[in-house]
Amino acid sequence: MPPAEPEPSSRGHRSLPHTGDLRVEAWAPTREECIAEAVRGVVGSFADLPAAAPGVTRECAVSAEDDAHVLAAVLEEVVYRMDAAGELPAEVVVVPARSGVRVRFTMIDSRAATQTGAVPKAVALHGLSLAQGSHGWACRVTLDV
Repeated sequence: MPPAEPEPSSRGHRSLPHTGDLRVEAWAPTREECIAEAVRGVVGSFADLPAAAPGVTRECAVSAEDDAHVLAAVLEEVVYRMDAAGELPAEVVVVPARSGVRVRFTMIDSRAATQTGAVPKAVALHGLSLAQGSHGWACRVTLDV
């Protein structure tokens, strides 16, 4: 099922109940802002980030066969960095690139955050969507927790 149409010029995200998993929907005027909102939604679903914490900039290029898989690849990068380096994205900027997107994260030590829910372990491809509608972009993603 495609994600719900966002309101004109709006942006945001929400977590939805889903048995044993985490489902996040996000919406924004552009594809790149929608991906960034999804990252914020995923992190916000399990962590309260401190208002000010020292961060380090991490950048990566992400490409995939279609927009939905670009979204999945960006979120897989977030899950990998949480697991491998113990870092959480406090800020995220996504810009278009030739075959995908370029992402700049400001990462903080995960120990600086307060855990409020189950930490995602993987991105599920079932039900994954990222599409443009008449009022902007919307996405839906499910993560294994």
